[in-house]
Formats: sequence, structure tokens, C-alpha cells
Amino acid sequence: MNAATQFDTLPERAETQRGLVAVAMSGGVDSSAVAALLQQQGRAVVGLTMQLWNQRRLPELQGDGPAQHRCCSLDDVYDAKAVAQHLNFPHYVVNFEEHFEARVVRPFVDHYLAGRTPIACTNCNTDVKFEPLLRMARQIGAERLATGHYARIRKNGDTGRWELFRARDESKDQSYFLWGLSQEQLSRSDFPLGELTKEEVRALARRANLPVAEKPESMELCFVPTGNYVQFIQAYSQERGISLQNEEGEIVNETGEVIGRHNGVHNFTIGQRKGLGFAAAKPLYVLSIDPEKNRVVVGEDDVLRKTVCEIEGVNWISCEKPSAPLRAFARIRHKHDPAAATIEPLDAGIVRLTFDTPQRAITPGQAAVFYDGNIVLGGGWLR
Repeated sequence: MNAATQFDTLPERAETQRGLVAVAMSGGVDSSAVAALLQQQGRAVVGLTMQLWNQRRLPELQGDGPAQHRCCSLDDVYDAKAVAQHLNFPHYVVNFEEHFEARVVRPFVDHYLAGRTPIACTNCNTDVKFEPLLRMARQIGAERLATGHYARIRKNGDTGRWELFRARDESKDQSYFLWGLSQEQLSRSDFPLGELTKEEVRALARRANLPVAEKPESMELCFVPTGNYVQFIQAYSQERGISLQNEEGEIVNETGEVIGRHNGVHNFTIGQRKGLGFAAAKPLYVLSIDPEKNRVVVGEDDVLRKTVCEIEGVNWISCEKPSAPLRAFARIRHKHDPAAATIEPLDAGIVRLTFDTPQRAITPGQAAVFYDGNIVLGGGWLR
């Protein structure tokens, strides 16, 4: 295996090699199928695999071994190398550990401790995978970067803008995680699987005799070895010298009556029912989290449903920032069915989202993504 390489130490080429494509290889079937597909199209390919997290850190969480089917594990690195050897193209492992920790892991923990529910995969796509990998691709002479994301990119001939579309396979669509990409990033990226179904991708991998053709999909975060977020947050905070031992606080109902106690707001998310730590005569859910007062507010399910919320850090992809209220469909979680809403621009980078009908568990820290049919208009973070 090629030695891990820190991306900012490589010399940048003055010219790119015509037709060369860098493939972001995770070691899974999707990115491996991308490499095979591009080769079949006559494209020259080089593989780049990101080393993101030291698997030996926080050994107290390992137990009998890391959880299966995590993204970007050590096994994935070896699988990516095996695919590159099978298809006979160059492959490099690039060390993004410091960048990944600073831009993904640390904010993930800090947001949870502040009572928010972050999406690490969106931050990883926006802040780690595309910008550094596109820079790396240019440094090794590649014209473009291809990934295994299920989404589509097109250039609008009338507006001149690059547009992001949902994937043909709705069950695999990953456009929700890509709202933070810029026009420059879209212009240099390819999503070859956007027009394929997962079954078609598996069939392609089998025809190419890829060693990962039957590999299960990655489901867990790469830096959470057990899949238990709370355990990871506690261990990582302890490693940083942050004690969570004195974080006990009150669980209250809507009127402020104390009905229980908690041992840290990072244990809770909006809409949570199980694990509240006390018995109640009727089902109660987490309605809100107040980190300043160290309080968790609970109530009945109908109170979870709201119509209005605000979005910050908005990035408009397929259209210019609107100057007037805009009708669209909005998704507030990856598995949330897009719901009709009005988007009203407020201050710079902030919009007010008003749904036609109340939506359940609008959660600070999650992303809201705006759609016009299959086109991703943009997105931002729920406040």
C-alpha cells in the first residue's frame, strides 16, 4: 500500500493530464464501481482513499472490536487498494486526519454538548471530501474528481449554473448531504452512479469481478467504533480534558415542573422517547434542549409538530439567492419526505421556513434542504 500522504505537501502541477479522473475510493462497492465504470468508458483513473481517523484512538471503546459496516475503516482502505490492483490503476492513501478531526469530529462533539444534533456526513462532504480532494486531484494532474454519491450534476445552459439533482434511485439518493457544495466544486465533480439503481451498481461490480462486489454497505460513522454516540462523546471529551461528570440537570415539562433528572444534554435529541430515565403515565418526548439552563423539556407528541423554523448558513446551489419569498419542498432529515413550504430570505445566510402543514421534530443542528422537483435549490442548518 502506498504510504499515507498529507495533501498539502504535494507539489501542484501546472497542467492537468487530459482525461485523467481521480476517484474518491472508500473501499465500498459504490466507489469501486465508479472506478470500473470510468475505465470501461476509456477514462484514465487514479484512486484516492482518505485516512480520516486513527482507529487505535479511544481503545476503551473498542470492546471486542470495531462495529461492522463503518465507513472509512482500515479494512476499507485495504479493500480500495485491492480494487485498484484488480483494475490496474494507481492508488494512494491520503492522510486527512488532522483536517477531519478539526472540521468534523470536534464540531460533532461540541454541537452535541451544546444541545444540538449535528450531521457529521454533511460536514465531511462539504469540508473534507470535496475541497481537499479536489485540490489533491489537481496536484496529481487529474482534471476531475469522481465519487460514489447517488446524485446528479448538470449545467443549465440558460443560467450557466451547475445544478444538483436527486438520484434516479430515490431509495439511495444522497443529495441531502451535498447541499453545501459550491459551483466550483460541482463544476469539477462527477457522480457516475446518479443515473443507476443500487441493483445496477451491484451487477456492474459483479461483471467487473470486483473483490468488493458483495460487500455490505457502510452504516455507522467512521469515528464511532461502537456505534454509540454518547459513549464516544464522553470518551473523546475526557481525552480532551473536559469533564462531563458535573453535567447533571433537570428534566421538566412544558410548565417548568421538574419530573426527572438527566446526566448531560448530550444524551438527548429532539423527538426522543426512549431512555428518558423515568416512568410516565403517557408517552413523553423530548421537545427542546436548553444547554444554558442545562434543562431538557419533555411533552406529548403533538407539541413536537411545528410549522415555522429558521435556517442559517444557507448555501444556494442551483439558483441565485432569492430576493423574495420562494415556494419549494423542504426536507429536514435524510429520511423526511419533502414537504411544501415557503422560504423567506432574512439576513445574510438566514431564511425563515414556513411549512404548509406542521412537521414533527424540527431539530437544531440538522440540515434543511430545499427542492424544486428533483433539483436541489440549496440548504442550511436548522437553528
